[in-house]
Amino acid sequence: MLLPYSLVKPALFALNPERAHHVTFSLMKTLNRLDVLKHLSPQAVSDPVTVMGIQFPNRVGLAAGLDKDAAYLNELGRMGFGFLEVGTVTPLPQPGNPQPRLFRLPKANALINRMGFNNHGVDNLIRNVTESHFPGVLGINIGKNAVTPVENAADDYLKALEKVYPYASYVTVNISSPNTKNLRDLQGGDHLDVLLEKLKHRQLELADEHGLYKPMALKIAPDLDDEQIVAIAQRLKHYQFDAVIASNTTIDKSSVAHLRHGAEQGGLSGLPVRDKSTHVIEKLHGELGNDIPIIGVGGIFSGADAVKKIRAGAKLVQMYTGLIYKGPELVTECAATIAVNCKRS
Repeated sequence: MLLPYSLVKPALFALNPERAHHVTFSLMKTLNRLDVLKHLSPQAVSDPVTVMGIQFPNRVGLAAGLDKDAAYLNELGRMGFGFLEVGTVTPLPQPGNPQPRLFRLPKANALINRMGFNNHGVDNLIRNVTESHFPGVLGINIGKNAVTPVENAADDYLKALEKVYPYASYVTVNISSPNTKNLRDLQGGDHLDVLLEKLKHRQLELADEHGLYKPMALKIAPDLDDEQIVAIAQRLKHYQFDAVIASNTTIDKSSVAHLRHGAEQGGLSGLPVRDKSTHVIEKLHGELGNDIPIIGVGGIFSGADAVKKIRAGAKLVQMYTGLIYKGPELVTECAATIAVNCKRS
């Protein structure tokens, strides 16, 4: 039986958010090592669906950001997810932005983060993946190093793609974090065309080299206007990307400006981004139809929230902030609610 999150949440929320993160995973690792975690974990909901040519056990995944270095795959693999996405990982290790850089806004069921792609580098992530026993669907989310100029960003993405390709079920290209300078410039204009063309070309080369095609998804921001969303959809079709993830965190903090930490620099996630991300999904689906699948993420705090993303046009959903506030029970709630209420198409 799953340990009720309500019993441990007050203690975790009394800690600094980053400290709480490390304490949680240290405890999970200890419980797993003692062979206890499996008795505290839920049975995953069976609701298989094929997306991007991959069979997912159910339609609820972990969003990138919680396990940047793929250090906790064995533990996260017991939480009932249909898939896990790790990263964002960069070619070289980097410390990210100075602390404090993660803030809870409990009254809004939200987080603000300016982590800055803190990770130990792609080689370390690969080592963790190969040493894990996780047998499921694994997405690896890649980004550029902070010191790499935006005009050279494609070089970093190509390096990361080549490294992770053999180990990923699919690869996500993150061009939408607000916490790496100028990164969001890659979402439009010539920068985007150059990046997508180079990545697609290399993806096909790697498929030939490895004898296996690995899908590639693009993760975008919720702050795009309708014209920008249409332009990205057209490029996704032109370059034959395999999926799009909508969406990352928002830089619009008007809804939380009155709250403690509401004016902190960084990306806002959680309930305040729910409707923004759903709008992006609806707009993308209107342009893409069923040609390119959409993975919906942003503000999922209930099974009903997850169903709304699916009905807006998403094939799969992911969660992160909802997990922090609601606990692991949210995973099976969402997977079961989707299974009952959403027909696969």
